[in-house]
Amino acid sequence: MERSSRLRPLDAWRAIRALVANPEDTAQAFRVVAALSGKSGERLYQRFRRSESGARILEERPELADTLNDLDRLGALPEATFGRSMADFFKREQLSVGGLEEAGAAAGTEVPGEEACEERRYFYNRLRDQHDIYHVMTGYGRDVRGEAAVLAFSGIQTRNFGIAFIPLYVLFKAGFRSEIGKMIRHGFRRGWRARWVVDAEWEKLMSCPLDQVRERLKLGPPPVYEAIRFEGAPRLATRS
Repeated sequence: MERSSRLRPLDAWRAIRALVANPEDTAQAFRVVAALSGKSGERLYQRFRRSESGARILEERPELADTLNDLDRLGALPEATFGRSMADFFKREQLSVGGLEEAGAAAGTEVPGEEACEERRYFYNRLRDQHDIYHVMTGYGRDVRGEAAVLAFSGIQTRNFGIAFIPLYVLFKAGFRSEIGKMIRHGFRRGWRARWVVDAEWEKLMSCPLDQVRERLKLGPPPVYEAIRFEGAPRLATRS
């Protein structure tokens, strides 16, 4: 699918309805974002290039996916470090970074080689691979409420209406004062208050204590909330 700044609200409407019907269909989320992003992706890319750490990342080109996929190394880090927390998250949720890549490909929203320079492709792939990092950094789980909150956080951080539209739609449908509505509002607020995390050099933070990384990024403590799991999601172990 060709990347375009043209807004496609009908495509977004069809995709959001399909996503609500099946929240595990991640490809529909990619379609919503692609249909409503407009020029926000290019603006984000240019901001990333202008930042000191973003420019360094683009020059050095570390592969974030390789770092996140090395669960043996991350799992060997001390408990409560950022990297160990990422490994625990992937193992607990039975996930891999490749799942997001596959969902993007299924949606037809990947950046085609002939339509984007190598640097842009690298940036968009890195941005995609940060989604699960946001789960761990914010403390929002992969449950219904947590996914909505992490998209609210991400929508504000990226200034991308396509991302923010999904939690806004859920907020409208569920109600401002509903439990999921409270979580979404919490995600939006944290997105505004936090440091801009898109250009964070995650690879260099893996051995740091997770609490210190959260403090550095001005994320505050993770919320305490009742997680409502998606149907068919991996069953989590309960403490006795």
